[in-house]
Formats: sequence, structure tokens, C-alpha cells
Amino acid sequence: MPKIAADGKNLTVLNLFSTDSAEKQDSLLAAMREIVDAAAYDGWISSTVHSGQTKFGTANFIQWRSTEDLEARYAGEEFKHRTLPLFGEITTAIRLLQNEAVFTQSKPGAGDTEIGPEREDYTVIDLYGVAEKHQDDLVDTLGAAQDWLQKVPGYRSHTVLRGLRGRGIEGKWVVVYAQWDSKEAYDAFREQPAAQRSAERQRIDAKLDALAIWRDSNTYRVVHTRSAGE
Repeated sequence: MPKIAADGKNLTVLNLFSTDSAEKQDSLLAAMREIVDAAAYDGWISSTVHSGQTKFGTANFIQWRSTEDLEARYAGEEFKHRTLPLFGEITTAIRLLQNEAVFTQSKPGAGDTEIGPEREDYTVIDLYGVAEKHQDDLVDTLGAAQDWLQKVPGYRSHTVLRGLRGRGIEGKWVVVYAQWDSKEAYDAFREQPAAQRSAERQRIDAKLDALAIWRDSNTYRVVHTRSAGE
């Protein structure tokens, strides 16, 4: 099972695909599984496929050894002439995001952050647009400043990714990849009335409102994963 670590050793790629029907989402998932199961690229470490829950779409959380290895994959004939055209037919938007994992936190006693279908996580991916000069501040706000999350019922972990380079996106961004026990636990947290939120959370909310230019979010279930050598 792939592990997420903020140790600066790997490039984390998050590919986000939006679509407009359950049938197209199923087609996306089938195509992604096929690619992941056949992956044998230099520098590829792991891929984890996610099925959209709140909105139609998919996500692929990919670990690469380096940017150079990823760019070699993007420059290949298969990617340019088969993969991108195929996905273009069944998506409404494609974001290919290169990131650095800069922070990860789990609930006490949970150990390393891992991703895989057998964990049955309810996964939330939040994407925040930010001005370049505020990116570091946003990383800190979403990461180390949220140690209070460890006390929230149903919280499992969250990882902060600093956006580096991307396709299908403009400007800088920060990603939060979060794992929860269930939809019910996450919804209870998300929908808590503002007046009932802790002072810590209200401070974070206010800072996010000040720093984030735009936001996008979806929830997912992990449906498939594979690592190099499997």
C-alpha cells in the first residue's frame, strides 16, 4: 500500500478529471485502471485511483521519482496520441498537477499515512488557488496550524501538497488530501454551524477566506492502487 510522506524525496502528481455522467465516470475509471495496471515507466513509484462521490469525476494520486521522469512520460507518443485524446472525449475538465508533499498529519496512534482501497477511507480533495506570495502562508494555515483536527471525531489524516507546475490550471495552488472514517463524519464536520465551531477553527476559516482566491472540492472512494514491482 503506498505511503505518503512529506520528506521531499518524491514528486506527487495529482490528476483530477471532471465529467458529467455516471457512465463517463465508469469509462474513466476503466481507462485509468488499464493504464495503472500496465505502468512500467522509469521513475514511476505508485498510482492510486479514486472514484468521485459528490461530483462526477476521478482522481489519480501518483508518486514519481522526479519531474524529469514524469516529463519523459508526458513526452511519449502513447500519452500524447492515445491517453490525452481518450480522456478528452470523456471529461469536461482535466487538471494535471505536479506537487510537493510538504505536510502530513494523522490522528494519534494511526502511524504512517497510507492510501489504498482496503482502508475504506472517505477521501476529500480540496484545491485552493492562491497568489504566489501567499502560497507559503496558505501551506502553513492548512498544515501545522490544524493540529486541532486530531481531536475531531472521524478524522484520520490530512496531507498538504504545494503546487509546483500544472496543466489545466492557472497560477499557484495548494491541495489538501484528507481521509475520514465516513461520509457521515465528514459531513458533520463540514456542516457544523459557524457559531458552534471552536475558536481555533474559526481563526483558520477566517485566514483561508483571506488567502484563497478560489476553491474546488470533491469527495472520493479509493478503488484501485498499484506500486512498481507488483
